[in-house]
Amino acid sequence: MKKTFRVILTLFLIMLVFSGCQRIKETYGKKGNASASEDQAAPVFAVNTILAVKGPIQDYLALSGDIISSSTVDTYSDAAGKVSRLFVSVGSHVQRGEPVAEVDPSRPGMEFIPSLVRAPVSGTIVALPAQLGMTVNQAVPLARISGSGGLETRLFVAERFISRISLNQPCEITLDAYPGQIFRGSVNEVSPIVDAVSRTMEIRVGVENPDAKLKAGMFAKVRVITERKDDIVKVPVSALISRFGEQYVYVIDSSNSDNPIARKRILVPGIIIDGIMEVSYGLAPNEEVVMRGQTLLDDGSRVNIVERMTPLANTVGGKQE
Repeated sequence: MKKTFRVILTLFLIMLVFSGCQRIKETYGKKGNASASEDQAAPVFAVNTILAVKGPIQDYLALSGDIISSSTVDTYSDAAGKVSRLFVSVGSHVQRGEPVAEVDPSRPGMEFIPSLVRAPVSGTIVALPAQLGMTVNQAVPLARISGSGGLETRLFVAERFISRISLNQPCEITLDAYPGQIFRGSVNEVSPIVDAVSRTMEIRVGVENPDAKLKAGMFAKVRVITERKDDIVKVPVSALISRFGEQYVYVIDSSNSDNPIARKRILVPGIIIDGIMEVSYGLAPNEEVVMRGQTLLDDGSRVNIVERMTPLANTVGGKQE
């Protein structure tokens, strides 16, 4: 009986061992399949990307003002009386010494020879305050003559920005009359004083006027370039993520073209102008950066590039006042 019991016990133990091995095998097999399934079901994030480019960036102050003649001369009569004749109109070109108007100093009962008013300089009549029959004196200007010194824009800079203004700074001028066209100029005069009432400083910007398109009296928008950097790496600032004291972007790793991966790249941003960010350190030109959809990513996330945005053109950005 004892021998039979031992045989039965031995067979029972062998069955338990085989049963346990089978369960372990099944368990690990299920875990392996689950792991493979999880790899296949890893999330893929839809993103839009853009290439980092190398080019210029510039900071500026945005101002506005009227275009005026850089040299204007008022014409006065030597005698008081009534304007009896006008020889010019607005827009007329006159040479120095040519007649502009005639003033009759006669009074009731007294006849005098009319006084001829001549142009003191050569130029274009830009204003004609005098009208026929108007009574004038020696202090009333009859005509305003714009000389040949060109055009300039008169601007006023707020006191907090005057430290950023200096002579010969380049400027870009735009006008509603010529949409999309940029005229060039530079700061050629800076007032030595600040107006105590308005807390502004006057500056004059000389304007290049090709084809004589610009006219005195036009309203102009002017960008005074205060800082310019060339050959820097730049991307849209919307690609930047700031979390837990870090500033970074996600760069596309396309070594496996079938499964591109987003890699976290810590960088050092520079100046930010008009939504364009200078990258002082951390990116190279032509690297593909995630611009949209990056907030859900982690380092190593699989991505599906839905759209590759047009790279930044070789333009500059700027900050308005």
